[in-house]
Amino acid sequence: MHMNPKFFNFKPLQGLVLLCFLLFSFNSFAQEEEKVEEKKEKVTKLDLKSASEQFNKYRRSSLHTMLLVDEGVPRKELVLEAFDSAPFPDKYNDHTVDGKHIPVVVPLRDTSDLFKRNDMDFSKDIEAYFAKNKTANKLVAKWFCRDENGAFNMSLIQERGFYDASVLDVSSAQATGRGTASLADAGEDLIANTFVVVNFSSFVSNEPYARIIKEKAYSLADKFGEEIGKTMKEAADSLYSQGKDGYSIWTTAYLYELVWDDYTSAVFYKNLWVSPSKMDSSRVAAFDTTDVFKLKLLGFEKSRALITGLGDNAASEEMIIKNATIKSIDAGYAKLQKKFERFRSKSVLFSVEPLAAKIGMKEGVEKNDKFEVLEQVIDKDGKMTYKKLTVIKVEKDHIWDNRYRADEGRPEEAEPAEIKLDENGNPIIVEVEEVEEWTTFKGKTKDLYPGLLIRQIK
Repeated sequence: MHMNPKFFNFKPLQGLVLLCFLLFSFNSFAQEEEKVEEKKEKVTKLDLKSASEQFNKYRRSSLHTMLLVDEGVPRKELVLEAFDSAPFPDKYNDHTVDGKHIPVVVPLRDTSDLFKRNDMDFSKDIEAYFAKNKTANKLVAKWFCRDENGAFNMSLIQERGFYDASVLDVSSAQATGRGTASLADAGEDLIANTFVVVNFSSFVSNEPYARIIKEKAYSLADKFGEEIGKTMKEAADSLYSQGKDGYSIWTTAYLYELVWDDYTSAVFYKNLWVSPSKMDSSRVAAFDTTDVFKLKLLGFEKSRALITGLGDNAASEEMIIKNATIKSIDAGYAKLQKKFERFRSKSVLFSVEPLAAKIGMKEGVEKNDKFEVLEQVIDKDGKMTYKKLTVIKVEKDHIWDNRYRADEGRPEEAEPAEIKLDENGNPIIVEVEEVEEWTTFKGKTKDLYPGLLIRQIK
């Protein structure tokens, strides 16, 4: 092969430029090859361990659950047992403090009061209990890991908020403007999103309801002639017979929010903070007695679960009543989330092929519900925000029925794999076989990836 000598007749600088060009072209080609390989290996679904890790990488709201205990309600012991054994709502950090039962006496005069009981407002009773027992103080104390001597530390806030320990040093923060802002960020993102849900559940016999329906059906039947009327009455008798032996469980869920604003935060850090290295008995006493911490009522929601077809087996009857109680309480949480935006929880987008998340009927998911897809973004000051990427819609035929023991015949060991949390809200990875049970969505999947967050919108 003959080469033109003029090809090699260039200045050294020109040769260096040519060499750099060739190297750049080669590297670009290699990078394109790597991108192709990366594209081939795109993750479309999280495994259980990855889902658990991702589940803990965003700042969830914190929740304390309570039960308003009606001392005169039938089967009270079953309500208490069902509530105490119910799974904690796993989309929230468990912020339980002592005192989960609020006793209340509801006077009954006659059978009609059973209906009125469900329309009574118990918010004053609840708030009187909060004030007497310093419930808001206890919630704040847990946030700051108050020890038996009354000293505080920031370890729980650091853990749940993914902060560097130096950022939350209270002594340093009080000496610097940015440090104080960091504490404000922590309060805004975490402490201000602390909620208390107080459930009031009562049993009402189905018989009065069934009797009223039967009597109205009889009255209507008399207007349709003897033959049709007889058929209608027989149907009414059958329905009455099927429904009269059961119960209806009525649950009212009251939603309270811990007030953590600039004023509350300033009073706490300035007048009530106690450092382990600098104990102050007067501040310890002041925290115990202060009324600066408060719980504000946001509203309430009602739900009902119907129990029919109870047999002679007492154990079976108790299990059915307990399950219905828990389902009624779960329904209350779901309604509160739909009504109050601040209380809405986020969930991890588990898969993009299909577009799916491990939420379902227990969370109140219904066909055509819309969810926004969010990406976590850290700004220049280290504060976490959420960027909305798109909106997806629930597919009507693919909603997961994950209600508490929805399949009564299913053994416990066959329950689907799920992410469980310890008392501090950290995930516990359960090594069980993963079952593909989830709710699927429809929407554009471009630029979406497993591990993003979704939150319901109206």
